Amino acid sequence: MIDPKNTKFPVGGSALSGAARVTPGGEGGLREFAFSSADFERVRKLIYQHAGISLAPVKQDMVYSRLARRLRATGKHSFADYLDALEKNGGDEWERFVNSLTTNLTSFFREPHHFPIFAEHLRKLGSSRPIRIWCSASSTGEEPYSIAITVAETFGSNTSHVSIIASDLDTNVLATAQKGVYSIDRVEKLSPERLRKFFLRGTGAQEGFVAVRQELKQLIEFKRINLLEPNWPVKGPLDIIFCRNVMIYFDKPTQYKILSRFAPLMQSDGLMFAGHSESFLHAADLFRSLGKTVYALAKTR
Repeated sequence: MIDPKNTKFPVGGSALSGAARVTPGGEGGLREFAFSSADFERVRKLIYQHAGISLAPVKQDMVYSRLARRLRATGKHSFADYLDALEKNGGDEWERFVNSLTTNLTSFFREPHHFPIFAEHLRKLGSSRPIRIWCSASSTGEEPYSIAITVAETFGSNTSHVSIIASDLDTNVLATAQKGVYSIDRVEKLSPERLRKFFLRGTGAQEGFVAVRQELKQLIEFKRINLLEPNWPVKGPLDIIFCRNVMIYFDKPTQYKILSRFAPLMQSDGLMFAGHSESFLHAADLFRSLGKTVYALAKTR
């Protein structure tokens, strides 16, 4: 048996430092790099083409601050130079470009009203056949681990029939998710019982951190998946899809395209969970609302 008090584990981390030179440029006053409206529109076009993300016009300052780090890292002196190089021979830089512009806000048991519904559906499915779940925007891992905790609380130690695929576009957050190591403030809203049962507390140099227990981690397979790519490494039939707070970054045609690919992957009685601000009325031929941003297939097969 593992003693949480005596368990140690590695915690990854990185730091950025350095002095920035400030020169006049762009339309935001003094900036380190020139950044025009044309540069911003070019960024909007590229991120839409490669990730389906629709950046609002008000995001210009956010784009500047995030991509300025990439200009420093690549030694470019203007956004035009950086974007020229990206389009000409981006290679791995495309991944870093997309990672820089994706937003990852998450927490354990975020939008908690979904989890009792999820647990009830698990009980309905039972343990007589495999249950397959896809968390399609896993971010730093809090959501798939919340899913795994609910599975463990529902089925006890008998979870071998359940598998969870957790995917994200951003490789940086996926790396964090796979480690399953979090600062104590990230789990402070969890009950003492859940903390004791599903996490190991760090000691010594790792004090102030917790690690997800192996029995949860073994339920999850982490994969990088771009929802715009033509081929997903996910096979149906799926019983549950969590696609929460990601569709808000896509326009309606892109949302419909993704939903039209979700539908054939789902069991006839499958459920899809969306974010609190997401509505799929424009895809009523694909999914019908069950209330509380939970959806079922519009037509059973």
